[in-house]
Amino acid sequence: MAGYDDRDGFIWMDGKLVEWRSANVHILTHALHYASSVFEGERCYNGKIFKSVQHSERLRNSGALLDMELPFSVAEIEAAKEATLRANGLTDAYVRALAWRGAGEDMGVASKRNPIRMAVAVWSWGNYYGDAKTKGAKLDIAKWKRPSPETIPHEAKAAGLYMICTMSKHAAEAKGCSDAMMFDYRGYVAEATGANIFFVKDGEVHTPLPDAFLNGITRQTVIGMLREQGIVVHERHILPAELEGFQQCWLTGTAAEVTPVGQIGDYSFEVGALTLGISDQYEKLVRA
Repeated sequence: MAGYDDRDGFIWMDGKLVEWRSANVHILTHALHYASSVFEGERCYNGKIFKSVQHSERLRNSGALLDMELPFSVAEIEAAKEATLRANGLTDAYVRALAWRGAGEDMGVASKRNPIRMAVAVWSWGNYYGDAKTKGAKLDIAKWKRPSPETIPHEAKAAGLYMICTMSKHAAEAKGCSDAMMFDYRGYVAEATGANIFFVKDGEVHTPLPDAFLNGITRQTVIGMLREQGIVVHERHILPAELEGFQQCWLTGTAAEVTPVGQIGDYSFEVGALTLGISDQYEKLVRA
């Protein structure tokens, strides 16, 4: 396909639809220099965005955490997403809502006088990890760690927080891996570069406590599904030494959906019944 800057279609920007190739910002946009940007990744299935309102609420909350009060309400964000899908004729799509500090009177770290802008783009996007949905993804172990919540607003889905994720994923891909697992600043297992992580041991599920990284909407959904089935879920700190004792592993995220993991570094996991079962159930839920 053509690059993301050279496609047919429409992108919603600041209240109106513009031609895809014209959806541009000035080089002195504050977000480009100082990472003052928040976003959401969502999926539309059969014409319905899964957990759409929850995503819109989180976008506004992320903005507030970065001292950026979005000029659009949840209802207006919802309408923007629907309008963008209609304009592009898509019923199954990835949806990217983005808010940022634009160019304005300020061009230093402080930017109170600059406008808060927003855009919505949609496109067709298949499996985030390709054939890993059936075979199991191979993960590297990142050298970068998720930082302390005293240093970042970890509850925000903020663009700047993904810098070390990009570097970690590049390093992983250079080794033939799909992604990388990250530890947090204390050395506990945290997440992958853009997805939360789950493990299985003796029929029970273990997942890191999200006290230093984003508590994903898909993560919360999957935990609810497991508990409804009577499966014990432990949300807790997980030490690296425990990886050897886990039998199954999977990732969750809007883009990743539920993706099995077959290997993390030197540790191997089976793509087992519990993993495949929750993946299948999630697929049915989002298309219900």
